[in-house]
Amino acid sequence: MKLALNSTVVTGRVQWPEFAELAARTGYAAVDVSLPKAQEDGIPAARALFQRLKIAPAVLPLPVEFRKDDAAFTDSLRQLESAAQFGVAIGCPRMATWILPSSELPKAEHRALFLKRLKACADILARSHVRLGLEFVSPVHLRKRYPYEFIWRMDEMLEFAGECGSNCGLLLDCWHWHHAGATTNDIVKAGRAAIVHVHLNDSPDLPPEKILDNDRLMPGEGVIDLDGFFKALKKIGYSDAVSVEVFGRGLKDMTPEAAARLGRETGEAAMKKAGVL
Repeated sequence: MKLALNSTVVTGRVQWPEFAELAARTGYAAVDVSLPKAQEDGIPAARALFQRLKIAPAVLPLPVEFRKDDAAFTDSLRQLESAAQFGVAIGCPRMATWILPSSELPKAEHRALFLKRLKACADILARSHVRLGLEFVSPVHLRKRYPYEFIWRMDEMLEFAGECGSNCGLLLDCWHWHHAGATTNDIVKAGRAAIVHVHLNDSPDLPPEKILDNDRLMPGEGVIDLDGFFKALKKIGYSDAVSVEVFGRGLKDMTPEAAARLGRETGEAAMKKAGVL
């Protein structure tokens, strides 16, 4: 497994390609790729950047607006094929996105809409052999943000991803895995093919109603069973990137360099403790 830098750690203050430079300078083995800037720079520039920095691309964001109206979805879907081809060309055939656990629409209606849209995305990605990871989001306050609760459990999102396409699986965030009450057995049962990408962080010891999604801890600072999490990933043979994704924790008050170093140091310590690095 390779530790990767996610832009949340530097609170979005460093843009591409300087973000990749920062990741390499602070000791990461991989970096989340920023679209559309990296794509605008072109494939040769991206390849040269990764080769020079000796760093790997971890994952690309899904560049499709599937959460809004039909016009926004249709317009943004046109960007997907070229983005997929870019990802493959730079050695990163992986995209990921998140899905809120509540909506303005009744669950069945919302599910049908997202299934139709994400299946269209998956079909386009499959032509380039790109996998799509869907992130289930679990905190109670987000499940209650809108009138109707939506998918928030690991098993249910995995089932939904399978309906979207054979190239779809999970973006598995240990934060949501923990707060959804999932177990190491759930990871083992899902298997290697189901895990597209992984996020790493930690959680304070608070009751569910007090947990806020944007108030996380660095790996090893909280109560998530990261040992079990990583050992389960190792058991199924996961060997791709693990991105440190932490919101809050006073990171905005640190320099981007200090925040990135803290993410790398705590992430590496957690992975080494679990015997996966």
